[in-house]
Amino acid sequence: MRIAILDDDQNLLDLTAATLSNAGHTCHTFSSGKAMMHQLHRESFDLLILDWHVPDLNGTEILKWVREKLSTTLPVLFMTSRSGEDDIVAGLAAGADDYMIKPIRRAELVARVQALLRRAYPTQTASEIISFGPYEFDIRASRAKLNGEEVELTQKEFDLALLLFQNLSRPLSRAYILEAVWSRDIEVPSRTMDTHISRVRSKLDLRPENGYRLAPVYSYGYRLEQIGKE
Repeated sequence: MRIAILDDDQNLLDLTAATLSNAGHTCHTFSSGKAMMHQLHRESFDLLILDWHVPDLNGTEILKWVREKLSTTLPVLFMTSRSGEDDIVAGLAAGADDYMIKPIRRAELVARVQALLRRAYPTQTASEIISFGPYEFDIRASRAKLNGEEVELTQKEFDLALLLFQNLSRPLSRAYILEAVWSRDIEVPSRTMDTHISRVRSKLDLRPENGYRLAPVYSYGYRLEQIGKE
């Protein structure tokens, strides 16, 4: 999962990122609230970890913007040294999903993050075979079916299709898709992603008659939408 972390304490920022990276996540760190906000305008993340106070723009201001403009369901974890009951209530009331008090315990951090991700993205931790209308994905065998008929996909095409369906209706940035499907291979040309998108759209027949549409999001990425049959 792709996690954005905000904290102006560089040591804690590095520790948090290292802990979650070791747990299998991809972490992007920010020591400035404005820098994080700039990236949130451009990129997709699965979870945010916010320090309550940073010099330029605090976590509650970012959270308010996220809830109003970006997403009401994106999981957000607050980390702060403020331990009073009123502070905890205020953080949760502002829209945070969970709250950790510094100093951070690594095992607890991983456990809380995993719990938030399971709750926010249940289809990504579901059984080995998952279905979306006429589409079925066998995760272990990397096989996809449409109306019971197997569709021949390469491994990358399968990974891309599964990613899109597991994030149904959610805009995914190009960087997010690149990291999720091609890992950290920054040498992948931009055209490669577009070609795979086109192949997935064609092979899985993603059109209104099947209840889905794969649409570009201008200057951002792509979104798979579920729509009514025409």
